[in-house]
Amino acid sequence: MTAFPPRLPVTPAQIDAQVTAFYAAVRAHPVLGPVFADHVTDWPEHEAKIARFWRNAILRDGVYDGSPMMVHRTAGDVEAAHFPIWLGLFDEVLARTLPEEAAAAWSQMAHRIGRALRMGVEEARQPAGAVPRF
Repeated sequence: MTAFPPRLPVTPAQIDAQVTAFYAAVRAHPVLGPVFADHVTDWPEHEAKIARFWRNAILRDGVYDGSPMMVHRTAGDVEAAHFPIWLGLFDEVLARTLPEEAAAAWSQMAHRIGRALRMGVEEARQPAGAVPRF
């Protein structure tokens, strides 16, 4: 098995701190809080799962097994308009939890992922055969 170098200069502890701080902010957010509350019943379990997602994406450690696209597409109440809010909040927390270079690099990755998820949600809401609105 070939080990790949991390994609970003971020440690597992920094990932955990970001995820914890971000979801504390999400729970308090007037728009995102209720959406997440409809789906998350065990916050420590959810945060651990999302930390595994980021460790997989950033550190390439293979500890995440899931389908974020399917989760977001099938949630029902996740809207394309939520993603800019989510990303703005994520960036605010990154700026507080990481050095500037690491925060900027992680932000770029999060924005790429967020764009893909938003497009997947938009596509799932379109009538069959409709022309995509991206």
